[in-house]
Amino acid sequence: MADDQAKSILVVGGGMSGLTAAVEAAEVGRNVVLVEKNPYLGGRVAQLHQYFPKLCPPACGLEINFRRVRESDRIGVYTLTEVESISGSEGDFEVTLKVNPRYVNDNCTACGKCAEAVETTIPNPFNFGMDQIKAAYLPYTMAYPLRYVIDPSIAGTDEGKKAAEACAYGAVDLDQRPETVTLNVGSIVWAAGWDPYDAAQLDNYGFGAYPNVITNVMMERLAAADGPTGGQIVRPGDGAVPGSVAFVQCAGSRDENHLAYCSGICCLASMKQATYVREQLPDTQAFIFFIDIRAQDRLEEFYETAKLDAKLKFVKSKIALITEDPATGGLILEGEDTQSGQQIRQTVDLVVLATGMVPTTSRARVPADLSYDDYGFISVDSGVAGIVGAGCVKRPNDVSSSVQDATAAAMKALVSAGR
Repeated sequence: MADDQAKSILVVGGGMSGLTAAVEAAEVGRNVVLVEKNPYLGGRVAQLHQYFPKLCPPACGLEINFRRVRESDRIGVYTLTEVESISGSEGDFEVTLKVNPRYVNDNCTACGKCAEAVETTIPNPFNFGMDQIKAAYLPYTMAYPLRYVIDPSIAGTDEGKKAAEACAYGAVDLDQRPETVTLNVGSIVWAAGWDPYDAAQLDNYGFGAYPNVITNVMMERLAAADGPTGGQIVRPGDGAVPGSVAFVQCAGSRDENHLAYCSGICCLASMKQATYVREQLPDTQAFIFFIDIRAQDRLEEFYETAKLDAKLKFVKSKIALITEDPATGGLILEGEDTQSGQQIRQTVDLVVLATGMVPTTSRARVPADLSYDDYGFISVDSGVAGIVGAGCVKRPNDVSSSVQDATAAAMKALVSAGR
């Protein structure tokens, strides 16, 4: 990073919000430290198949930001890193980071020889465990940094030694240990993103018990060209092409026993997914079971366009129960059509649960005395001068809104850091 007398800014979270805040602050001349707990940047956006409403892939937007990071001498990046403590005050924070070992150093050329040498496999976290990958792996196709990772499970084993021996560049370093790094920064942008609500908590929907019940984030990976099926939308249970797909809205959302709030974008995400299901599988019948459709402002047109598809049926209903036909692996949905008053019993081949967005701060609070709302989102006024939330730790957001919010957060952080 460039030698600069101005106070630097710490950005926590390498998703679209964190990337935006980091590059915006750096490009006006401020030093930035960008911290991400995963071994790659890109966050949830990197796992998407398409954005709505244009139905374009996220790769171009990510690559633009990755290039801005690469070309900047003012941005330092720490992956596999968590913030352990924050002390001090606005303009003068001391932050302690824990940097976990990657077991692969900067010599890595992403040749893949380490992966070829090992046999051990692990569930693929990037694909939500829908497939297996080698325990020496590249997180995803266009990962930044473009470096392999050795899973800790083999770091001290013969498998780890095989990976090291296979590397012609000395990139596999099994002696790496966790490190502690102490920083002094002027301000902090907390952009640690969101998690999908745990669908296993929804006992009446059978997630985990029935292989053909998946979540909306799993559907994104299922449809992606670099996903577990090479972009082929099939049933996880048997690999069959589904003749019918049901999208169940508010899976845990607007429910006092789970998430009491609406995440705002789930309806649009399901319409997007139904659209690309219908494009790939023109004979497949799709259903969207909804309480209310949330498609505000310019996105109303996206909803109106989706309704024109004769094989996409919108049913106003809160599905009460999903069970499996063990003979076929099909799913039986039961509920009530709240417009007609008729009982619903619909059998489909694949169910996609539209689970809501949960801020990471609901399970892992910022190590400072911040203010939160009842659901764990950072309050608009964080309560600590010099620390500002950005993106989905403040409220459920789409990508565009998160970028706007992160830009605003960067501006606030610049003011605080200059004090």
